[in-house]
Amino acid sequence: MADTYINKYEQAIAQSTVTDDDAVVAEAVKKILDEHFAENNTQEVYRTLFNCIDLTTLKSTDSPASVAKFTEAVNSFEELYPSLPNVAAICVYPNFAPVVRTVLEVSGVKIACVSGAFPSCQSFEEIKIAETSLAIANGADEIDIVFNLGNFFDHDYEAVTDEINEQKEACRDGELKVILETGALRTARNIKAASILSLYSGADFLKTSTGKEYPGASLEATYIMAQCIKEYYEKTGTKVGFKAAGGIRTTEDAVKYYTVVKEVLGEEWLNNEYFRLGASSLANSILSDIAGHEVKHF
Repeated sequence: MADTYINKYEQAIAQSTVTDDDAVVAEAVKKILDEHFAENNTQEVYRTLFNCIDLTTLKSTDSPASVAKFTEAVNSFEELYPSLPNVAAICVYPNFAPVVRTVLEVSGVKIACVSGAFPSCQSFEEIKIAETSLAIANGADEIDIVFNLGNFFDHDYEAVTDEINEQKEACRDGELKVILETGALRTARNIKAASILSLYSGADFLKTSTGKEYPGASLEATYIMAQCIKEYYEKTGTKVGFKAAGGIRTTEDAVKYYTVVKEVLGEEWLNNEYFRLGASSLANSILSDIAGHEVKHF
């Protein structure tokens, strides 16, 4: 068992050719934006970005009534803006999955739930797995869990990967997004290692951040994660999605993330099957830029 683990995970990290030099990453991101941001800053891209949003409410004050109202805004969007694509998903705490499932009336919008003792990942493993199982059973299509930073920094990679594997099994037919919490990982080397461990443990998406305790998404982390996804796809033929979350509030911010993903992963990733933006205020920002005037629908 130990030999299998070392072969599968530690060798994958050791054999990866993705850069872990922070200065190289920063320069690569700057070059991409200098050369390609303007060409992506268009109305067509804004529409794509809106359709890639995981519309999110993760507040201590969330309640069945507030989440139902939040969901109704997604329902009414389709009536008020029939020419625009809707958001990709509604993201809530797992106990609200049944509320969204009951209230949501539009097709094509998925239900995502944070799980696994979000945002700290600190609880008994049995409770974290049970939370995911209950979320799926009560209507969730997608699960966002937090990468186990404590075990990672203790270099207990086996515990990290075992937990992700178990969460993936608990998702059944649902998709699993693994939140790396890149603001805590900080360095290119750590983000690269965490990405590879998650990919080889069955993640369907790599996600940057919770947007809670640590700094949120960064373009540099996005570049590294996208490079790891690209390398994994070239080695295995498996396409894994990317989700940026935490602090993405303006259309300009969103276009920058789109641009980095486009240049690293290509056009195939530029749809809501493989590209997501987790946000609460971003939807109104992009909608306003599409409409040409301030809109506060969500």
